[in-house]
Amino acid sequence: MKLATFNVNSLRARMGPLEHFVATVKPDVIALQETKLTDALFPADALRSLGYPHLAWTGQPTYNGVALLSRLPLEDVTTTMGDGLDDDQRRFIAARVADVTVVNVYVPNGQAVGTDKFRYKLGWLDRLIANMSRRDLTGSAVALMGDFNIAPGDSDVWDPFVWDGQILTHPEERRRFQALLALGLTDAWRHQHPYETSFSWWDYQRMGWPRNQGLRIDHVLLSAPAMARCRGTVIHKEIRGGPTPSDHAPVVVELSG
Repeated sequence: MKLATFNVNSLRARMGPLEHFVATVKPDVIALQETKLTDALFPADALRSLGYPHLAWTGQPTYNGVALLSRLPLEDVTTTMGDGLDDDQRRFIAARVADVTVVNVYVPNGQAVGTDKFRYKLGWLDRLIANMSRRDLTGSAVALMGDFNIAPGDSDVWDPFVWDGQILTHPEERRRFQALLALGLTDAWRHQHPYETSFSWWDYQRMGWPRNQGLRIDHVLLSAPAMARCRGTVIHKEIRGGPTPSDHAPVVVELSG
């Protein structure tokens, strides 16, 4: 089973790159972030025509929005973290696909360290940690995937000195990423590429893509039973390098069974 995470940065604007990704990589499940669509405008028919009959989504105008596209049935779909807190930002969706629970997140960016948006990001991450702590990560296959807006280590940043203490690399953000791992999750790409520097996001500004000045902020975190089945993890940079690209590249893990 191939699981993919892809921040499309507006689904309507990235149907071309998504179609190319589907045709060349053929994921079984795709977790999308930043769809930027209300539920009524979600292009369900177009996505079904790509080979994904099973869809779940939650969106809002202009910002955020997450979705799951699957070749297999989606069961036990939820769009809340189960903590009873109201939040009108559409950033979370989860479902069971066969014997794998897929949790798709679009973590807040945080804007700038010390702002209200940064504090909201930290609080949102605390809620996510609590949600994941309630799951069976030792006995069940769970994949927590999406745009985390966190580069977890200096090897995930094009210049650690430039980014030191900034948004996306701040110690408080990284501490929460490590707290997720401490629950029993594994950063699949880093586990399989322990010494490599590679990125999943490049700023549209300042020639980020041509200069390869990026960050690795799109992640797939696997529970132990899922990690035992992981046969490979790939960042598909060729999708970022194509026409009308998102500023993110999709990340794919392949699980046996």
